[in-house]
Amino acid sequence: MSTVHINSKKNDFSDIILMPGDPIRAKYIAENYLNNFKQINKTRLMLAYTGYYKNKKISVMSHGIGIPSAALYVRELITEYNVKKIIRIGTCGAVRDDINLRDIVLGLGASTDSKFNRIQFHNHDYSAIADFNITYNVFLAAKKMNFKIHIGNFFTTDSFYTDQDMLGILKKYNIVGIDMETAGIYSVASEFKVQALSICTVSDHILKKESVSSKDRESSFDDMIILALESTLLI
Repeated sequence: MSTVHINSKKNDFSDIILMPGDPIRAKYIAENYLNNFKQINKTRLMLAYTGYYKNKKISVMSHGIGIPSAALYVRELITEYNVKKIIRIGTCGAVRDDINLRDIVLGLGASTDSKFNRIQFHNHDYSAIADFNITYNVFLAAKKMNFKIHIGNFFTTDSFYTDQDMLGILKKYNIVGIDMETAGIYSVASEFKVQALSICTVSDHILKKESVSSKDRESSFDDMIILALESTLLI
């Protein structure tokens, strides 16, 4: 069984999947955290792996940049490969004064400037929210490991280079993270009645003009990865 975008067999994936945007980060997670893993996709260089974390079967696959790419892969994983629980582990920007580089943020909901959800929802506003059970499990895992996390509303944008006026509005409305995928992932997950959550590490503080290097984006952010993996043990 395969699709145009995923060349994998029907049972290659676990029903739990971690999804970074970057395929190199997917490879890093498999090589550093999973036992007995195997590569199950490389079509379009969207690398995917399945292995075991503390005897829990886990898959990892990249979703690319932006809602169209992420939504495409999430939909196919759900409809063709029976994935039931999706945890995005990505990077995001921040504007709040109390959030710093490398802080971990959870998207309880996701506002957006994209028309993707409006198209799906017949031109009405759709409230894109995370699954409560996965969010609660991540919260419990963070508390157990004494990890500080911020939980709140994301802003998912189609434009990486957001204009300065909008940044002020995002700060005013207490947005915890700015990314390019979460609102779309949440709506697809809701449509097909599966669970989804975005966990992100702050890679850019836009107002402070601070950022993490491209190399670190590929192969670090280990606290976020460990938090996501540990939370799967509670599912």
